[in-house]
Amino acid sequence: MVRKHRWAPNVIAAVILLFSPCTVGAAAAGEGLAVTVYSTADPASFDPQQYISQQRQGYNMYYARQVPGFGVVKEVRTVNLKAGLNELRFTDVAQFIDPTTVSFVDLTDPQGTQVLEQNFEFDLINTQKLYEKYIDGEVGLEVTQDGETTVVTGKVLAVSGGMFILQTPQGLEFVPQGSGRIKLPPLPLEGLVTKPTLVWKIDAEQAGEREIRTTYQTNGITWRADYNLMLNADDSQADLGAWVTVMNVSGRAYQNARLKLIAGDVQRVQPEYGYRGSSPGPGKRAGLPPGFEERSFFEYHLYTLPRRTDILSNTTQQITLFPTARDVSVEKVLVYYGLSAGAGWGSSSSPRTDRNLGTLSNPKVDVYVRFKNEDDNNLGMPLPRGKVRVYKQDEADETLEFVGEDLIDHTPNNETVLIRVGQAFDIVGERTQTNFTIDTRADLITESFKIQVRNHKEQQIKVIIKENLYRWVNWQIAQASDEHEKIDGRTIHFEVNIPPDGEKTVTYTVKYTW
Repeated sequence: MVRKHRWAPNVIAAVILLFSPCTVGAAAAGEGLAVTVYSTADPASFDPQQYISQQRQGYNMYYARQVPGFGVVKEVRTVNLKAGLNELRFTDVAQFIDPTTVSFVDLTDPQGTQVLEQNFEFDLINTQKLYEKYIDGEVGLEVTQDGETTVVTGKVLAVSGGMFILQTPQGLEFVPQGSGRIKLPPLPLEGLVTKPTLVWKIDAEQAGEREIRTTYQTNGITWRADYNLMLNADDSQADLGAWVTVMNVSGRAYQNARLKLIAGDVQRVQPEYGYRGSSPGPGKRAGLPPGFEERSFFEYHLYTLPRRTDILSNTTQQITLFPTARDVSVEKVLVYYGLSAGAGWGSSSSPRTDRNLGTLSNPKVDVYVRFKNEDDNNLGMPLPRGKVRVYKQDEADETLEFVGEDLIDHTPNNETVLIRVGQAFDIVGERTQTNFTIDTRADLITESFKIQVRNHKEQQIKVIIKENLYRWVNWQIAQASDEHEKIDGRTIHFEVNIPPDGEKTVTYTVKYTW
């Protein structure tokens, strides 16, 4: 069953680009070029401009292999083959191909065409490689020193460390490459690689026009998702928009592209070195569709952009992931977690008997925004991992102000999204250990706490007080001033209301046995 949404997600992401015909013959109608881009980018630390800058400044070519993602390129072309041995050369290919992944299929006559050899020529010509072509040849180098210019002529023995090493009648000469004008004799173009090139030697039983499909993987392509959440005046509703940022430093542009995204945690062995329903949704308008259509694909999600776009070389580009979802019901959640950072309440092989463990108090109250990703809440699409930036309108001048950001993991339909935006200014917490006893004969610890939350705002607030019972796995709440909810084997919540400019005190006693 195919399910379409107005919107689209990205997990470790895949992007399929279907392109127009290229140089060797015309592409089959509706086929062209397809590039599936997978992303392992960490939305917290991934900076596309870092890679763009490295490429433009001519840094080590292997920078593209460090890009957190890769592409699978598939292309259908029409070529003419003669009977017998043929050589095909495709020069409009990505620069950072993995040669071990290249495949060639004759779609017209798969039984009558046999691939004998395939090669990837990627040692592109540059200044150093050009100089090296003259080793064992005669060259003349103009050297300017103290205003005088002389010509040093000799046989090139080596080009290394920025120096020409020449054998001259007077002996060896070491000439810096930047010392003056270099006169070089003509050099045959044969053997010079100016573009990355795929080369096949093919044996064809019969001559004729063929449709062939080539496939390969390339580094240097990735993408990430970014969300904008705009809160209303009372933080009860929000508008949610999303973008895809595509980065391409693969050494090739993909123009007039049909773009697809695949979202999912796709495993790869690393080398060492949409619209749904009959009525238009929020943001829908006549003309070009603004977002992606979504459907399930294997254990991932496939998103198709129903229009063509250009993926330019050595750039980043933002494309609308889905139209802005309007009037999404949200809830602002205040959480006081009194344990100080690094208190440590995880699993332990024995009871924690240190009375001072966990007694330092954290005064900050965290602020979250929570909403349900479901159809009834104007959402209901798989959301890819990404960064969510939260804004709120300043009613004084009706401008949006930034109030915080957080990361979300891949979030399926009907799951809850929880975004931590910061810490409250006017709400303060205090956690105090009021009693601690240990009975080693009875294997018993009794511990009591007092938690105070003070509200300095002019309106009532609701706060969740989160407590971790970290000393041992067997525990029981012996006394509590307020009702509590057991969240898991080590966590309880007290949900309390605090009046304007008031405070709330919660006490409880827990007993640990082993």
